[in-house]
Amino acid sequence: MRGEMLALLPQLRGFARFLTGQAAAADDLVQETVLRALDAIGQFTPGTSMKAWLYTIARNLFYEQARHRRRERDVMSDYALRPDRPESGTPEGEADALRDLNGAIWRLSPRLREALVLVGVQEMTYAEAAAVCGVTVGTIKARVSRARAQIMEYMGDGGPGRGA
Repeated sequence: MRGEMLALLPQLRGFARFLTGQAAAADDLVQETVLRALDAIGQFTPGTSMKAWLYTIARNLFYEQARHRRRERDVMSDYALRPDRPESGTPEGEADALRDLNGAIWRLSPRLREALVLVGVQEMTYAEAAAVCGVTVGTIKARVSRARAQIMEYMGDGGPGRGA
């Protein structure tokens, strides 16, 4: 089981990176996820998806940490809310197209971004992603569909390079 967990670490880190938006925070999330998983390894049901189990732990931990941070912000009134990502500069070439896509992904709500990342990037099935998020398969399908539509809208909204 630990070998399977170890093999999933790169994918888990990628998922954590999409949740947190920062490499260092992603590493911290993965580390805490693994510690919690090892502590609760007896709760894992053999024959089920280790990937979905780890992603569920990471997701729940991320939202738990987000709730704590939100409470801290409420107490510390001098902190201002910051956007997930700053606006990027002028686009040039493929690198800029990727930055635009990255910006569009970060404009999605966390739930839509999460569904898109699980299905589109992490290549989970809808059923696995639904298990991670604790929702129905239909809900995941709807979130992925909305996420894709919003990205298309963001990428087409007066973006640079549009037109003939």
